[in-house]
Amino acid sequence: MTFFKTSAFALASAALLTACGGGGGETPAPAENTVENPVSSETAAPETPATPAAVDNSEGFAALPEPYKSADYNRGKRTFKLCQSCHTLADGGPNLVGPNLYGVFGRQIGAVEGFTYSKAVQDSDIVWTPEILAEWLESPRNFLPGNKMSFAGVRKPEDRTAVIAYIMAETGYSDE
Repeated sequence: MTFFKTSAFALASAALLTACGGGGGETPAPAENTVENPVSSETAAPETPATPAAVDNSEGFAALPEPYKSADYNRGKRTFKLCQSCHTLADGGPNLVGPNLYGVFGRQIGAVEGFTYSKAVQDSDIVWTPEILAEWLESPRNFLPGNKMSFAGVRKPEDRTAVIAYIMAETGYSDE
């Protein structure tokens, strides 16, 4: 019985690999030597893999107050990956596990329509500023006990500064 199960598994695996491989093992015919497809005697330079270019954030961050003006955009973008499963940044973006963050600065905490906040947030009179967000991100549970956010926090101050600058740049921040 074990031999039968092993053989059936091996056969199914082989069929699956063949189906996923496509082409059934056939190799394409070599290209013909034509005017449209000439053969060169020169060796082509090896292609280098495309790497994301460093983003020049000087323009987008120039209007931000210090220390955010000097923050590393790419570091902020990387750090925001911790947030993106729960929050969106786009204007009109959806609420996920957490509220959409577009226009967060200058807004009363707990004010995003369509999002259900904890009683602690509903009872708070906090208005979001970059400095308040820095305190929140250090430890959401300690900053406002009783909130629903289960995130432990962003430990490194430079990561907090960078992610706040990134959020500012991506959400239409204005200090007016």
